[in-house]
Amino acid sequence: MMTYAKSEMMSATDMVRNFSSVLGSLSNGENKRVVIVKNNRFEAVMITVEEYEKMSEAVSILEKIYASTKRQ
Repeated sequence: MMTYAKSEMMSATDMVRNFSSVLGSLSNGENKRVVIVKNNRFEAVMITVEEYEKMSEAVSILEKIYASTKRQ
């Protein structure tokens, strides 16, 4: 399980009220991710497109490695 700093967590209500500033903090590198909490549960994580693309590429590489090891 991942751990998150308090500064990375935000309620869904606060996210709605402060969306532009949260997006700005991600864009300028102040935050790497923001975890959105609703009813005391982690519901979503907001990241930049650049981070998402890196993660998607990593998943794609891992899937290819896994597929190649299953065939052997």
